[in-house]
Amino acid sequence: MARVYARDAQSIRIDDDERRCQLMFTSKDVARLAGVSQSTVSYVMTGKRPISEETRKRVQAAIDLLSYQPNAGAQALASSRTRVIGLVVPVGGDLGNTGVVPFLEAITQCAREADYDVLLVTADEGAAGLTRLDARSLCDAIVMMVIAANDERIPVIPSLRVPVVLIGVPDDPVGLHCVDIDFTQAGRLAVEELVGTGHRRIVVVGHPPHTIARGNSFVGQFQRGVDEAAATAGIRTGLVQLPESTPSGAREVVDKALSGTEPADGLIVPHTSAIPHVLGTLLQRGMVPGRDISVVGHCTDSAAEEMEPSVTNVSHAPREISRRAMRTLFALLDDEGGNPPPYGVELVPSRLTRRATTVTTLRP
Repeated sequence: MARVYARDAQSIRIDDDERRCQLMFTSKDVARLAGVSQSTVSYVMTGKRPISEETRKRVQAAIDLLSYQPNAGAQALASSRTRVIGLVVPVGGDLGNTGVVPFLEAITQCAREADYDVLLVTADEGAAGLTRLDARSLCDAIVMMVIAANDERIPVIPSLRVPVVLIGVPDDPVGLHCVDIDFTQAGRLAVEELVGTGHRRIVVVGHPPHTIARGNSFVGQFQRGVDEAAATAGIRTGLVQLPESTPSGAREVVDKALSGTEPADGLIVPHTSAIPHVLGTLLQRGMVPGRDISVVGHCTDSAAEEMEPSVTNVSHAPREISRRAMRTLFALLDDEGGNPPPYGVELVPSRLTRRATTVTTLRP
């Protein structure tokens, strides 16, 4: 099957079966066929400007007909841009290989929708790695993840030539663009759920040592919310440190939480990978979560629903966080009028969903 496109009074035959054509088409050809300006073609492909659905479909049809592919090298030379986003995230450790996946999926999807690629930087090289990434002109902007409360990389950000957005909030966010879940609110919601259902002996299962050693900012933010809500309720909460996110580590913390004259009647588990281990340990002890003890986890809704039993959770929204971070990043990249988005912290509100692990009527 062949299609014919007329350009400058000459016919160009396109052989769809063999995917060959006689000429190399440009965005000008796409614009002429679609009956729009060349800039409109660019806006459709990059998403930098709102375009009507009718116009977008007409441009896309022309692109498909011509099998047009933009020349990345030419685009980079013309715009002095690489059309690459650098994503700096140490894989494993705090997020775990599965925990980072929702962030990667959302960030790469947003990038591709705007005709950008993503360069994943997983080596934990600190400030030197960040400076080197910028100096090599490998990307147009940088997204940083796993932010420490006093992150050593923060001081070099003002010297970088490219915009930077943080997924995470350090103790001093002045002069930064930060997006994250509201961990302080998450801690408050977890305590309020347990206090509201009659619990008074609440224990938080703390993060494992490597998370504490890294100094991740969300650890202190979550605990601050726990402490604020406990003070408001007039109770004290306990904290038992998780030695490792394994079944044996969970057994150790559960044993401590349930020992003594006043064993815990409610557990808060902010470390996602530890939640199923805690549930399993309780069941092994003959304690049914939701009947004998309450458990509130901090995890995504999908993870909470898949656990057995399904866990009452305070939502963690990695995809929403990522989308908002990329929205800020593109606003910085598209700042053509010298009016960039203001520095600041954007927090995604948490939401608590009661599931099977909340005891709603405590036995005396």
